[in-house]
Amino acid sequence: MAYKILIIDDESRTRSLLSKMIETTGFDVETFPEGSSVASGIEAINRIKPDILLLDIQMPDGSGFELLEQIESRDFEVIFVTAHQEYAIRAIKSSALDYILKPVELSELENALENAINSIKNKKDLSAQYEALLNNIQSNKKKIILRTIESLYIFDINDIVRCQSESNYTNFFINDGRKIITSKTLKDYEDVLQYPLFLRCHRSHIINLNYLDRYDKSNGGTIVMKDGSEIPLSRSSKDRFFEILDNL
Repeated sequence: MAYKILIIDDESRTRSLLSKMIETTGFDVETFPEGSSVASGIEAINRIKPDILLLDIQMPDGSGFELLEQIESRDFEVIFVTAHQEYAIRAIKSSALDYILKPVELSELENALENAINSIKNKKDLSAQYEALLNNIQSNKKKIILRTIESLYIFDINDIVRCQSESNYTNFFINDGRKIITSKTLKDYEDVLQYPLFLRCHRSHIINLNYLDRYDKSNGGTIVMKDGSEIPLSRSSKDRFFEILDNL
């Protein structure tokens, strides 16, 4: 049985183009390029009951986030399709959801669709990620979703003490003493973990400035965190680090 893909975008040309691109991928899918607004998108979702939703963020009568908020049963995969909007992409990344940027590249579309189809096959429950996304859009208290091989963790972003890269993995150190290992690189989280709360002080480290204890000048200079961990400070980050210290 073919997976149903609903395309919601306020530009008919974009909907048509995405539909044609999907047809070239070879996936067993059926496309419905029908939604042009929040209102028509909700109607199309209720009528078509899609497996996968390609969703624009900015529409004439609201946003894709507002559309999701008004849907009671979010039992579909969402791939956001958007122009570069920093605040929106940070919220999406924090929630471990997928997005592709306009103009859409076929390889990125194929990858996003493959991930969505695999998620459907594995019957992953995305409710926690949708809730985290809507929370991040509406609230100053941000949530982050961390995926591991066995589990999906939801944290208040303020609870992260620091992150450390290890090859293609990232170690998250939480304020309750836990260490969470994710299979993404530190760069994948850099857009989410930004100043004024976080600072990338070294190519392998991002720290939460709220957990900064002191700067130790010995041995070439080391950042000491409140949990006792010692973090190197790269030469390229020194000026920024001391500028931040002066303003704390």
